[in-house]
Amino acid sequence: MKKTLLSGIKPTGQIHLGNYFGAIKQWVDLVKSGEYESFVMVADYHALNFIQNKEEMRSLTQELVVDYLAVGLDPKEVTIFKQSDISAHTELTWIFDTLVTVPFLERAHAFKDAEAKNKEISVGTFNYPVLMASDILLYSPDVVPVGSDQKQHVEYARDIADKFNFKFGETFKLPKEMILESVATVPGTDGQKMSKSYGNTIPLFTSDEEIEKAVMSIVTDSSGDVPTNVYAIHKLLKTEEELAPVYEANKGKYKALKEALIADLKAFVGPLRARREEILANPTLVKETLEMGAKRAREVAEKKLEEAKVAIGVL
Repeated sequence: MKKTLLSGIKPTGQIHLGNYFGAIKQWVDLVKSGEYESFVMVADYHALNFIQNKEEMRSLTQELVVDYLAVGLDPKEVTIFKQSDISAHTELTWIFDTLVTVPFLERAHAFKDAEAKNKEISVGTFNYPVLMASDILLYSPDVVPVGSDQKQHVEYARDIADKFNFKFGETFKLPKEMILESVATVPGTDGQKMSKSYGNTIPLFTSDEEIEKAVMSIVTDSSGDVPTNVYAIHKLLKTEEELAPVYEANKGKYKALKEALIADLKAFVGPLRARREEILANPTLVKETLEMGAKRAREVAEKKLEEAKVAIGVL
């Protein structure tokens, strides 16, 4: 019997190299291994904390599904679905809300980050970990591939499942995060973690001109023979053995090394971009993918929700 895998991304902007090498490439490799029944979510309700314009939400959701397909996620092999299509997510969240405490949620990174920035904190931001726990626990995953900075989300889901099981009986499988330690945090053009919120990304499907512009803007220090941030991105595309002669021949020549990275990025992105154009030429593919995914996800999620409702005595 196959193990189960679940992961997802918020549709809040273009997929960038950090998304791809930090998470999506792992999903594709795991799905293609044939070892997992895989569920990959478009976390549109989570995105509502950031995107509050209907046209933008619809567009970004469509774009993310196209991106999923372009990087190699095949709807015949993986269940691709929208969070908002599965009402069990929000219904289970209310059940969990009656169990978790305010101090428990105040320890969450998302809340602390918003608080540190003196932002007005919405209930959605505060309750983010509970909805994410529902996202995870409805599918009884064996593994949840996440970046090292998202480990807490899985820990929260595990704690909530444990509390529910203790109070109402064994209902939810305790999930485990899967963090590939070999995948380091991908640096952005300014040296910080690559993130849309920092404005330092290199979009995965961008034009050759934008690749050139982004790479040439990468911040480098003036000491040493190797520009650290350039090399950190470059070694995602090629092995250290392949890069050694390039960096040896161009010691201290930062412009030449950036140009080498540009050439390799173009070679890597080109086929992905071509695949994306093919998908865009089929206007019904996204709709069909989401309809098929919603049907399968709903079957699994509603069965688990029913178990939870029986456990608490409302069924």
